[in-house]
Amino acid sequence: MGAITIKQLVTDEEWIHSFEVMKQLRSDLTLERYMELAHDMRKGGYLLFALFVQDDIVSLAGVRKSINFYNKHHLFVYDLVTSPTQRSRGHGERLLEYIHSYGKRAGAEYVALESGIMRSEAHRFYENKMGYEKWCYSFRKKI
Repeated sequence: MGAITIKQLVTDEEWIHSFEVMKQLRSDLTLERYMELAHDMRKGGYLLFALFVQDDIVSLAGVRKSINFYNKHHLFVYDLVTSPTQRSRGHGERLLEYIHSYGKRAGAEYVALESGIMRSEAHRFYENKMGYEKWCYSFRKKI
């Protein structure tokens, strides 16, 4: 399989390199819009972690440390994606376990995430494989 490493992406070049994987999840984004949003998100504390096989990014996890009354100190996972050709090889699990450890070191009590209603395969992964609880609905309104 090759050497597997996980690291936080910090340079614009690394983020540009990650776009091919991220667009699998966020298919409405162009590279230009991705980078525009990334600059603003990074200012707000968004961190992007990549799982590499050899020198290739195969999985991404975008998180931000946050605090509120219901999740207390937590990491919120905004983006979690694995390249289609690399799925079912344990990469998502390995990256999410890394995020759990990172969260503990950062003083988080929980790792929280949202998943689209139609993503039943992802829901099974989160609940059955990773031990997440489905405990609320998330709503939004375009304004």
